[in-house]
Amino acid sequence: MHLGQVTPGSRCRVAKIDNANPEILNRLYALGVFPGVAIEVLRYAPLGDPIQLKVGRTLLSIRKLEAEVIDIEMLSAEAA
Repeated sequence: MHLGQVTPGSRCRVAKIDNANPEILNRLYALGVFPGVAIEVLRYAPLGDPIQLKVGRTLLSIRKLEAEVIDIEMLSAEAA
């Protein structure tokens, strides 16, 4: 499952980032999105792009294109 498929309010953990494009990979790492990090999906823009996320205490927005390369595992409410 990738991050672009998650419903708002869900919590997940980044399993891997599957992309050979170094620009996208560097942007995600700079934003603090890398394997092992917990993410909460807050909301989608009206047309589905961008997606607002909470990573730690930071709020950020990423494009759907970026979200589709992030493979995730869902977290239970207790684990988050």
